[in-house]
Amino acid sequence: MAQDVIVYSTPTCPWCQVAKNYLAEKGIAYREVDVSADHTAAMDMVRRTGQQGVPVVEIDGEFVVGFDRDRIDALLSAGPA
Repeated sequence: MAQDVIVYSTPTCPWCQVAKNYLAEKGIAYREVDVSADHTAAMDMVRRTGQQGVPVVEIDGEFVVGFDRDRIDALLSAGPA
């Protein structure tokens, strides 16, 4: 079963692009949420993480703030919950 991966990002964020490229290189399907265009999603991200910065990568309900390759890899290797 595939993991549920969401990348909260903005079009002008260079680390967001790095995170999305990294997931794509690993063959990980993800859904992108542009928080600059979706105010409701942005407020939900802040409420759930306490963070306003992007990227935020959500993997099966666990959040990674910023591009933390080790944490992303750990959550991806854990598999679906």
